[in-house]
Amino acid sequence: MARAGLTADRLTQAAAELADEIGLENVTVSALARHFGVKDASLYSHIRNAHDLRVRLAVQSLAELADRVAEALGGRSGREALVAFAHAYRAYAREHPGRYAATQMALDPDVAADSAAGRHSELTRAILRGYDLWEPDQTDAVRLLHSTFHGYVSLERSGAFRSHPRGVEASWTRALDALDSLLRAWPA
Repeated sequence: MARAGLTADRLTQAAAELADEIGLENVTVSALARHFGVKDASLYSHIRNAHDLRVRLAVQSLAELADRVAEALGGRSGREALVAFAHAYRAYAREHPGRYAATQMALDPDVAADSAAGRHSELTRAILRGYDLWEPDQTDAVRLLHSTFHGYVSLERSGAFRSHPRGVEASWTRALDALDSLLRAWPA
């Protein structure tokens, strides 16, 4: 029977795979039902609606990204930790574009509190302790790093860097060098 084995977790995993293939904006209850060869109504006993599905996908994707970054950071500090974090973040976005897009969703505060969103902040703050940055500077630096990484990844994915002969990897490396220099010389 086609419906056998459907669970919220299985639907979320399938939505993640679909998001990477067809884009997060194209993941709908209908698309997911077609994927499983069932009618849309068959999914509503496992998920409430498309928004619920996307929130589940965001929560799962945040956990995957946090796990990837945490593994990359193991035993590193300072510039080495910054670079490891950045590379893990960028690699996840490249390998899982739909899931990465889901990590950028604005979540309800209660959902965000129960998700890995806090882990991302703590992992970034762990890097910043290697630069002797404390509050309120940490919050500013967390926002700077996220904006830089997300901005670079988004522009790279959109093809915005293709028209220039300078290699994207060279610019990425220089951006990380610049961030390291800025963090070491953070203004008082």
